[in-house]
Amino acid sequence: MNVSPYLKNLDSFIAAIIGYYAIHLFTSYSGVGLSPDSIMYASTATNIQAHGSLLTFNKTPLVFFPVFYPFFLGLIQFISRVDPVTAGAAINSFLFAAVVFTSGWIMEKFISHSRIYKWIILIAIILSPGLLEIYSFLWSETLFILESLFFIIAYHYYLEKHTLKSLLIVAGITAITCITRYAGVTLIGAGGLMLLLDNELAIRKKIRHMLIFGFTSVSLLICNLVANRINTGLSTGTREPSVTPFIKNLYYFGTVVCDWGVLGKSAYPFAAVITSVILLSLIGLLLWKAYRRHINSFENIVISLAIVYGLFIVIVATFSRFETINSRIIAPMFIPLLIACTSWVPDVLHMLRSKVLKYVLGGIAVLMMLAFEYSTYKVDYQRYDDENDYGVPGYSDDSWNKSEFVVYLKQHRSMFKPGIPIYTDADEAVYLFTGMSSALIPHQFTTDKVIKFYQAKRFYLIWFDNLYNSELISLEDIMKHKKLIKLGGVKQGEVYYYNEEAK
Repeated sequence: MNVSPYLKNLDSFIAAIIGYYAIHLFTSYSGVGLSPDSIMYASTATNIQAHGSLLTFNKTPLVFFPVFYPFFLGLIQFISRVDPVTAGAAINSFLFAAVVFTSGWIMEKFISHSRIYKWIILIAIILSPGLLEIYSFLWSETLFILESLFFIIAYHYYLEKHTLKSLLIVAGITAITCITRYAGVTLIGAGGLMLLLDNELAIRKKIRHMLIFGFTSVSLLICNLVANRINTGLSTGTREPSVTPFIKNLYYFGTVVCDWGVLGKSAYPFAAVITSVILLSLIGLLLWKAYRRHINSFENIVISLAIVYGLFIVIVATFSRFETINSRIIAPMFIPLLIACTSWVPDVLHMLRSKVLKYVLGGIAVLMMLAFEYSTYKVDYQRYDDENDYGVPGYSDDSWNKSEFVVYLKQHRSMFKPGIPIYTDADEAVYLFTGMSSALIPHQFTTDKVIKFYQAKRFYLIWFDNLYNSELISLEDIMKHKKLIKLGGVKQGEVYYYNEEAK
């Protein structure tokens, strides 16, 4: 009996609706979560929509992040006439629903299709604390994850056709993903790996397709980087050398996996080993399938993406300095990793000839997954209970919305005279709550900027006491160099003024 493709994915559609509602619940109290990155994206989107410029809230070109996510938000703002901060909760709800549905659509195409497996994995995706966190914030990962799933679908279409047109579709999606997040280069790596292992391509055609895929995929990223270099002299902003060695990054990666797997902190001592075992096992599995000439399937594209993304994050963190590897950084790997580590179960059960053994082992697998999902549900419920009282952590929660200092700044904007620079330890917060432009206090390791700051003859300083960033020069250091005059302030912050001529 042939079933309509629409009915085959009815369960995925129902799961998508549940996913939409889940994000709605988490953002219902205070709206979408806002971090410094979020303000950067939203302000650039507003400038794109209003002026066609790639300038952030502090009037500087967007360099540290690629351009497509702000462009995406700006397009929605142009159509809806609603700014990204206000529309963020609805945007993320739709994106998460699309992620859930697309994941279900992909699993429907697996070789050893199992309806129960599909339902269990969809539930795990909806309940994932890592994904629920991502889609509660205005972050580019929300779009990046969906684009990665589109890449998987498009690449499988290429595996069926092996035509230039299908290859260019994959490359086009990859190119857009690369300018959504710089980590989009992992899709180039995953596609290149699959092309290399593809046993249905003749050598000459394989080389030609690899070259076409590589050059097309990287084209938009190169344009983005060249534009950044022309505008600022930097391709991806200021990037410092890493301070964490490879083994430490394996450890940090593993701690996130332990949290995802509800293993708890008791498993942290084995975190580096867990990371190594997972990555090496997936590499071995993919190579074994290539050896058996079973490489052309949805499952293997997913495994390839999980391998390349995991290795990329660990290696890049070893050479380039950014925040410690955490759930947000490797969240785009959650769905590929979940599927890569479980998709073999239906295959094994399908191979068993004994129905009794098949049902027993299948029942054990289902019970284990349900126990895992119950544990993640308890984590989600605790987070929901907290956020329903205080809001999503960040600039949209009550610690900021009900801050006396934020209210004070809004009421005393007139104290800041035009033409005098404003410095602060939270320039995004100043822009978000007052609309004023300010400059971030220099980082301690940017010696030239620190010197330039101390050479300033006059400036205002807005200092938020509830923030602590050890990389910025401290208020105490500034006071050692400058005789600051306190203009006012309340609980959680103060406003200072410096004028060299007033000495």
